[in-house]
Amino acid sequence: MNIILMGLPGAGKGTQASEIIKKYPIPHISTGDMFRAAIKNGTELGKKAKSFMDNGELVPDEVTIGIVRERLLESDAVKGFLLDGFPRTVEQAKALNEIMAEQGRKIEAVINIEVQEEELMNRLTGRRICETCGTTYHLVFNPPKVEGICDIDGGKLYQREDDNPETVRNRLDVNIKQTQPLLDFYSKEGVLNNIDGSKDIKDVTIDVEQILTNL
Repeated sequence: MNIILMGLPGAGKGTQASEIIKKYPIPHISTGDMFRAAIKNGTELGKKAKSFMDNGELVPDEVTIGIVRERLLESDAVKGFLLDGFPRTVEQAKALNEIMAEQGRKIEAVINIEVQEEELMNRLTGRRICETCGTTYHLVFNPPKVEGICDIDGGKLYQREDDNPETVRNRLDVNIKQTQPLLDFYSKEGVLNNIDGSKDIKDVTIDVEQILTNL
């Protein structure tokens, strides 16, 4: 099966990706992993990507798409894959379709985990970290026994700067604007599956499983 996993930050993509690859013998492929592997292996495209990244620039589409093409031809991905973080634009999605056609394959399902923005705000801004031992807590899902104090060593808990409400809302807004055209594209392609990510994690996993068993 060739599937794409989508969802805004905090929607639970990582959790569901872990569950999928436990049950199916396909690799979980993220953009970051692909870049790191190409750079580590010293491929021509990896070298090109590194030159842009070293200068703090975005890697151009043609380089990113080339790296994706190389990765999807590797032996572990021949029988299927779970793509995460790619494509990010409609242009990349069209290029991915071309890559699939070249290989006699197609994207069989796009799974989009939907969660309301306010719920994502609660999830993403609730994280707290111990300043001494680094233990992570969540004010709603995994609160410390004493507010603001680490259970393990009594250290003070702090909120990372990128977890503050203003930063999180801006990140969500950027992602929503970027994601919507992709969702529209895959809806027209007839492969988009929206699932409710606000439910219990086990129930979300069941919904994902139902989609995959019907492929």
